[in-house]
Amino acid sequence: MERILGPQRATLHAVLRIVAGFLFFQHGLPKLFGGFGSQGPAELSSQMGLAGIIEVFGGAAILLGLCVGLVAFIASGEMAVAYFQAHLPRGLWPVANGGELAAIFCFVFLYFAATGAGKWSLDALRKGGR
Repeated sequence: MERILGPQRATLHAVLRIVAGFLFFQHGLPKLFGGFGSQGPAELSSQMGLAGIIEVFGGAAILLGLCVGLVAFIASGEMAVAYFQAHLPRGLWPVANGGELAAIFCFVFLYFAATGAGKWSLDALRKGGR
């Protein structure tokens, strides 16, 4: 598969960034605005409110490819905190404690913090299209 998909590495990197950013953006909407089965919007000055701000604005920035290294690093840290604070106390295994999404977001965003936005991004446009 690497022989077939390898030449599409840059495109797949961009697609992963766009999809992950979009999903993260959606993950924060209930925290900021309520709805989507939530208990209502979180108080902005609370930890949940801060998480909503990071998820909505960070998700949008990652989706658009804007300041991805820094934003993805912050989002990765937020998801690590979410995992250890909210999920790990409910059990060791992510499948049992409901932490799969926090864990995968944490490592996907850590990957983007290390690799940058790639193509189809505002960061690439700012750097002259590279």
